[in-house]
Amino acid sequence: LLLGISGASIEKNITLDSATRIELSCRLDNKYSHLKSLQVIWKRGNETIRHINKTENSWSIQLRILDNSNLGSYSCTLKGEEEISAMFNLQVPTIEGKEKPIVSYEGDTAVMICKSFGYTPIAWTWYMTNGSEQIAINDSLLADKYAINKISANVTHLKILKLTKEDDGVYWCEAAFELGKSKGKLMLKVLSFMVPLKPFLAIVAEAVILVTIVFLYELYSKKKEKHA
Repeated sequence: LLLGISGASIEKNITLDSATRIELSCRLDNKYSHLKSLQVIWKRGNETIRHINKTENSWSIQLRILDNSNLGSYSCTLKGEEEISAMFNLQVPTIEGKEKPIVSYEGDTAVMICKSFGYTPIAWTWYMTNGSEQIAINDSLLADKYAINKISANVTHLKILKLTKEDDGVYWCEAAFELGKSKGKLMLKVLSFMVPLKPFLAIVAEAVILVTIVFLYELYSKKKEKHA
């Protein structure tokens, strides 16, 4: 629904996981039906769409979404005394990763989880990042290191065993849908057991230094008294 506010732009995200027919429609609010000589332009990216269906104060296009080449941004623009526009973003379902890093220690086991909310993927794939390259994780070849568990069609777990510093880094889970693929990002931080001990060792060192200073001061004081 387009409000007759000059320069206003509305954006709407539309999630699709499988082939379908869809109609995108821009309708001018009845309060602004008095606007005359409107030129209506529909575009996909920069490409103008010619086949437009028009009813009173409404302009629509019908699409057959067969694969990911049909996804992307579609826009309608009403030009006249004022210019109003709307943008439709057709996209595959998004997979949400974890914003905060997963923190674990060397020798432990880390478990990373990815979920697809409301949409069921055809398949899941896990990747680890090596520099700028993403390497698929094959748990059947590296069973002593990785275990991928499909808890349900919408949930996947990656278990990393016997963590080392080399496991530290960025991981991706990829969900495959009929119309394309979507990725979620996770970060794993592997710490040495010395890390939590450092503050304790620092306190112990400070205590030892303090005791040594007190002992030396007492020794010096006694020698001074004896000398006197």
